[in-house]
Formats: sequence, C-alpha cells, structure tokens
Amino acid sequence: MNDSRSTSKKHLAIFIPSLAGGGVARVMLHLANAFSAAGHQVDLLLCQTKGAFLDSVPPHINVVTLQPSTTLASRLHVLRENPTLALTLLFPILLPNKPPKTIRYLSDLTAYLIRAQPDALLSAKTHANLVAIWARKIAAVQTRVVVSERSTLSTVIRKSKKWRWRFVLPLLRMVYSQADRVITVSRGVTDDVSSCTGLSQERITTIYNPLLTEHINAQSILPVPHPWFHEEGIPVILGVGRLVPAKDFPTLLKAFAHIRAKQPARLVILGEGRERQTLEKLATDLGIDSDLSLPGFADNPYAFMSRASVFVLSSMLEGLPNALIEALACGCPVVSTNCRSGPQEILDNGAFGPLVPVGDDKALAKAIMQTLEHPSGKERLRSRAREFDIHTIAEQYYQALFLK
Repeated sequence: MNDSRSTSKKHLAIFIPSLAGGGVARVMLHLANAFSAAGHQVDLLLCQTKGAFLDSVPPHINVVTLQPSTTLASRLHVLRENPTLALTLLFPILLPNKPPKTIRYLSDLTAYLIRAQPDALLSAKTHANLVAIWARKIAAVQTRVVVSERSTLSTVIRKSKKWRWRFVLPLLRMVYSQADRVITVSRGVTDDVSSCTGLSQERITTIYNPLLTEHINAQSILPVPHPWFHEEGIPVILGVGRLVPAKDFPTLLKAFAHIRAKQPARLVILGEGRERQTLEKLATDLGIDSDLSLPGFADNPYAFMSRASVFVLSSMLEGLPNALIEALACGCPVVSTNCRSGPQEILDNGAFGPLVPVGDDKALAKAIMQTLEHPSGKERLRSRAREFDIHTIAEQYYQALFLK
C-alpha cells in the first residue's frame, strides 16, 4: 500500500467464522498481514479459533475469539433489534432447526465493537456479513462496515441443500443496503450480487483475490513430498480444492479416465472434504484408482503446482478461484471450466488457458490433452498472475474500507 492516503494508521477488524483451510480464510489472512505490515492495527475476529491456517497468524495480529450465545438467545436478539424484519427473518433465521451458526456470535461481536471501536470492520461470507451489519447497528458506533461476497449468490442458493437458503435473498436486499460498501471478487459476482440484492453497482466494488507472489515463488521451488513428481515421462495432472460437490471433481475423474484410456497419466487432487469416499469409489468404478492420489490438504501446494504438467479447475461455481491464479503464478499450464464466476476473467476469455463447459468430461479431457501437447510458456503465465499481487490488491481494499 504505497498510496499517500494509506499513511494514516488505522484500526481494522476482520470477521470470519474460522481459519479452516479454504480460499476465504487464506485471502483474509493475506490481507491482515498486508495491513499489519503497513503499520495498521489489525484484529482478527473468529467464531472458532481453529483451522489449517491458525498457525500462520503472525504474533503482531491480535486474534479475538468471540464467545457464542445460545441459539435461542441469538434469534431473539436478532428479532428484537429488527422487529420490522420479522416476516423476512422467519424462514432463513428464526424457524430452521439448524440456523446459521454465525448468528450466535452477534452479541459478542456487538460488545467488541463498543469496546474497541475500530475504524472499519471487514467481514466475509454471507451470514457473517449479516451479523457484522447488525452488530454495528446495535453497537451504534461509527465503524465503517464493508462486507465481502465470495461466490455467485444465485448459484449458491439454487444448489444448496439447506432449505433456509431459499429465503435469504429478501433479507439480503433489506440488510446489505446498510453496509458502507459491498466487495465482490469478480465482475461476474458483482453482476450477480447486484441482481440478487437490488444494490446498484455503484455500491459494489470488484476487487480480485490477492496473491503473495514472492512467497509463492519461494515455496514453489521447495521439494515435493510425492513420488510421482520425481518420475520422468508420465504427465501429472493436478487439482486443488476442498472435496465438496461445488468443485465437481467427479467430472475431473471422468475426464482423466478418457485421457488414461489413450495415454499414460496420473492425477493428484490436493484437499480434504466429505466427498472423499465418493471420489475413491468412482475412481475404482472407472478403473483409474491406481493412477489417482488424494493426499489431503497440503501446506505447500505451490511446489506441486510448479511441477505439475497441467492444473485443472473443474468447479461448477466459484467466486474467484485462488488456486487458478496460484497455478499461473507457478508457471503451470491451466485448464478450467467456464463456471460462474472468475475463470473467464482470470484467463482473459481463454487467452491464458482453455475454458470448457461445466460438467462436460469429454470437453475437459480434450482440453487437458491439448494443453499437455502444447503448454503455454511459464513466464507468460507468471506475468498474468502478477496482476493479482498482494500490494496492488491491499491498496484497493484500503480505499474501499477507509475512504468514503
């Protein structure tokens, strides 16, 4: 953050549910580090002090573990402070057997704002955003509240198995207008949030996810703890992400089966999640289990990316997929589904890697094989990734957070 307007030291609070392994936690931690390094005071507010990135929090960032109220007390608190929204709150918050866990932290977040009165509060993820806006209203402080949407709301709602999501849009339309600004991670998400909430695009700022270019460069040359990356002659295809339906790894496995029928190849997917057994069974059914490795969450995915033959994003939906940008930074050729939203913007409509239809395993297999035969130059890919460098992105966040 080199802009002269960034010289005034600020107090920033960042509110997320936890530091569980995933793009949101990684991005918020990157931003916290950047603001702290620039001399700002940063409080990291967590509902649960746990997650894969917890050990990565430096000592100069103040971690605040919020304390939960009971679910009933939290529902009553929301209703008491928003009586005119009673009908709108009914189905997404008040009636579900399992309401959003984040609302249980409303009282303590409110108490924190009264006590600390930071200059700005940045939250990420839909229900955390609602709680942040409500807490500022109840606390009656001057803290600016900026909320961040990471995915296309319409797709999340359509695909969610939780029925309460079907009723969240009317609530967002009424509450999001109270935020000082809404940040989205891609132009596609901006269009979707504007359409879903009725907010004008002037109230929404698109800021891409930040990339720690120097860190990635250093990590990418470290050894890879996997034997397949030390063998010559057999290409290794890499996927990275939580093993959840949205990432659509079954389509990647089917595409790999097409490739494996034509040439030797191996597939490594880094990540963990509830779909592990489903993917293992599918691999066995497809006859590719001996060429598939699911090593789990990796502390250093960049060493894998720098040595993979091609990185593949098979997702059904994304906000702005960090892993795709990180693969470019490692100089790894990439193939992606043209899902909403993000890949089209990152790859500049296919200029930096082919885009294929969501769920089309044959098209995905064809694009992977073409990329294996004719990979893009590493330096060209790295140059594209540098446009997402943390210093550029942190300055954009500073302006959204602190400048009217």
